[in-house]
Amino acid sequence: MSASEGAVAGDREVPAYQALALQMKCPALNLLSVEDARQSMLATIKRAGELIAGSRGFLASFTGSATRLVVLPEYFMSGFPQRESIEAWQGKACVAMDGPEYDALGEVAQSQGIFLAGNLYELDAKFPRLYFQTSFIVGPSGDVLLRYRRLVSMFAPTPHDVLDAYLDHYGADALFPVADTEIGRLACVASEEILYPELSRAHVLRGAEIICHSSSEVGSPLPTPKNIAKQARAYENMAYVVSANSAGISGIPFPEASTDGHSQVVDYKGQILGAASVGESMCGNGEIDIDALRRARRKPGMTNTLARQRLELFRDVYGGDAVYPANSLAGEDQPVRAHFQRTLQATIDALAKRGVI
Repeated sequence: MSASEGAVAGDREVPAYQALALQMKCPALNLLSVEDARQSMLATIKRAGELIAGSRGFLASFTGSATRLVVLPEYFMSGFPQRESIEAWQGKACVAMDGPEYDALGEVAQSQGIFLAGNLYELDAKFPRLYFQTSFIVGPSGDVLLRYRRLVSMFAPTPHDVLDAYLDHYGADALFPVADTEIGRLACVASEEILYPELSRAHVLRGAEIICHSSSEVGSPLPTPKNIAKQARAYENMAYVVSANSAGISGIPFPEASTDGHSQVVDYKGQILGAASVGESMCGNGEIDIDALRRARRKPGMTNTLARQRLELFRDVYGGDAVYPANSLAGEDQPVRAHFQRTLQATIDALAKRGVI
């Protein structure tokens, strides 16, 4: 069998398996005390474990295949900050990199024998003034295999906002991490980042075969921007996208079903293999066939959108004048959320002055 038709030297064969984008309700912490918020997060992880166990059991009997990858929604155990300051959200809803929440997530992954992906707000002792929205992958060993800190956000700090210091601490490899696992090469993007083609492409060019997408997005019967983007990112990168949306956010004065539905698995041809309607659901599941994906990536045909990239053409465009500035939080004592709105307005003004918009 030729390299274009089968696995190349060094690749492990990966038996096909099920992936699940688990659509579950996200309890918000905004109205809770700090103590109650910490207890709520652990309770949510426990409930996620129960939903995963029940879903895996049913899907095994229905499909005949084991579910080996589960993706949880964006900020599934906290909701999102509203009027809270960065400092207040740090104390109430952010987890330590070695905190009990990660221990609990590790227990779920280990007890179920799965790779578990999700998204939360995380503290980092190297950046005590900030928090980062972090997508994680925990392996069946219970260990954290990958941390991806969201790079594009409207009202939350990102590594890009302190880029020079972040690179000094973690290096360039930390920006677009890929975990090479027994079920394929896994990467993450968060929420609206699915709308930015460069982020998924950067992960794929580093070897990613599956994009784990934790989201909390508009629930609508219309073709929403994120749902259009999920299929586009899968097709243009010849990669699977496993995208989990929340089944609503409870506990705040906010119509909870506004972020509900559309959890799905998209294959490398851009086809939706399974999708959830509204409410808590395991219907966003589908079969992952890594060996088939690898064969497709090695065929010299017009459909090989990954191998046909001509990246040199874009070097000057991307390497020219910056759009949104890096390091905008460098030197800030305690950043406030108004900073992000001001920076975006200044960016728009600069683009207008350059004649871009």
